[in-house]
Amino acid sequence: MRMNFSAKTVGFTVASVFLLFYLVGVYWSFDVASFDVKEEVVAAAAADNVSPVVGYTTTTTLIKVASSILDKPGGYISNDALPPGVFLDNMPAWEFGVLEMVRDMALVLRKDFSRSQSQSLENIHIQKAQPKFNIDNRSWAMPSAESEYRKAIDSLYLYRNALVGISNVKNDSAQFYARADNLTSYLDEIQKRLGSYSQKLSASVGKDKINTDLAGDSEARQSTNEGSHSQVRTSWWKLDDVFYESRGAAWALLHFLKAVEIDFDSVLKNKNATISLQQIIRELEASQETLWSPMVLNGDGFGVLANHSLVMANYISRANAALIDLNELLRKG
Repeated sequence: MRMNFSAKTVGFTVASVFLLFYLVGVYWSFDVASFDVKEEVVAAAAADNVSPVVGYTTTTTLIKVASSILDKPGGYISNDALPPGVFLDNMPAWEFGVLEMVRDMALVLRKDFSRSQSQSLENIHIQKAQPKFNIDNRSWAMPSAESEYRKAIDSLYLYRNALVGISNVKNDSAQFYARADNLTSYLDEIQKRLGSYSQKLSASVGKDKINTDLAGDSEARQSTNEGSHSQVRTSWWKLDDVFYESRGAAWALLHFLKAVEIDFDSVLKNKNATISLQQIIRELEASQETLWSPMVLNGDGFGVLANHSLVMANYISRANAALIDLNELLRKG
């Protein structure tokens, strides 16, 4: 039996599929809600029937943040090869920002938080987890990014279990060292990350940058000579990607610092630095306010239209400046 499809029917079908993809894409692009770190820890401890120890909060938060990019609506879409995920860019940029902060935390957990000193052995579970977060975020097969991230999260669960004495493996022990020097190592990592985001966001309007790469050392050298001035500007096509990547990084860091406030409570109180950390958290919370515009606007600094990149740069720069002050306080206070 032959079936004849009119041009009108075909057009209606195509329009319907396009509309469906659009609506699904909008749903998948909704902001991921923040979670209460303390409530998450209480729930995890109750499920494990244990009492949280030092490091339990930070590890639980790392697990939750890493899981969030996999378990949100639409799942992990940075490596999608089919519509509608393949047509989206804001959410993949957000995912990458979160992932960058997860990688930083996993690295510091491996080389600092879980080790007593430079000559101590690495924890086997963290040793397995950390490299798996470094797979190309767009890898979709053999292996896929999601499968590697899941394996990393599974290893983090094993490390957390070992922290509280839950283990089926003989001599499987783990430690988390909440010391001031360990915390400063983490702050050093994220300072550089936030500084980079601040520069890229500020470049939305373009600016003349003076080369200060060798400032402060008359004997310093670099591999390639650069001019004393350069024009820096983020591509118009990349503005929204930079904005959402920065927003994702701030979202993840916000939760990690709330966990740090709990696990490093005694260190922060000893340095009278708790209030400084809370101020950083407040700046990052402000960066998560709802974006009411349907698109990221790029008005001039003092122009008629808003410039959302500069607003985000303001919050991240303030948080970074406070981080630098906190780091100095921990080292010298």
